[in-house]
Amino acid sequence: MDGELAYRAVLAVDIERSAGRGDPALLAIRAALRTVLRESFERSRIDWEACRVDDLGDGLRVTAPAGARKAALVHPLFDEVAARLRAHNRLAGALTTIRVRMALHAGDVRLGPDGEVAGRPLEVLARLLDAPAVRTELAEAPPQTVAVLVLSEHFHEETVQPGRPGIEPETFRQVAVANKEFTTTAWIRTAPAEGPSEAAAPAVPAGAPPAGPSRMTNRATGHGVIYAVQNGVQHITTTRRT
Repeated sequence: MDGELAYRAVLAVDIERSAGRGDPALLAIRAALRTVLRESFERSRIDWEACRVDDLGDGLRVTAPAGARKAALVHPLFDEVAARLRAHNRLAGALTTIRVRMALHAGDVRLGPDGEVAGRPLEVLARLLDAPAVRTELAEAPPQTVAVLVLSEHFHEETVQPGRPGIEPETFRQVAVANKEFTTTAWIRTAPAEGPSEAAAPAVPAGAPPAGPSRMTNRATGHGVIYAVQNGVQHITTTRRT
């Protein structure tokens, strides 16, 4: 394919075990994944409408626009995707639960006149996404784990090693990748089963009063009025007969 040669970041996402769920469930999880990615890109300040999005059947491949910050595809994008998938799964049934593998790479690709993308970086991306080490990482993770991210050596060197804010190098570990004729090393990170803002709230005892200020008025014997507020404080006013 002839076309312009341009440096681009590329992302691939694959839904784990999407086969065998039936067409209604497959359509539902595909639509949910696209929504999750679009919202996550927007939160990461990467223009979703400027991206080239290709359907992979069980997932999507996204070619970021020129000038997109590669680091933003690691943070906050990965954490945004994980948070939204956890929220989706809390309401999903067995057939519509989503767990994904994600791969990131960058390089010179060919951009066709109609927006199509081709080139060696896409081959590398596909090998990373389908690598047995990456599949095993997600398959052996607890059910609450929704995503695994793998970075090429090149992508890791440019985005993780510098230690940018929000990106913690110690959360990545190096793995060997062997997929068909492709052999390399890559870096993998597993999303936590629960985000920092998703911790369970303290249980409220049954019958406990609602939070916030409250006031209760009761008639009392002896011609008085009792005004009770929260925390057990009472104000008693007596009235005299004239």
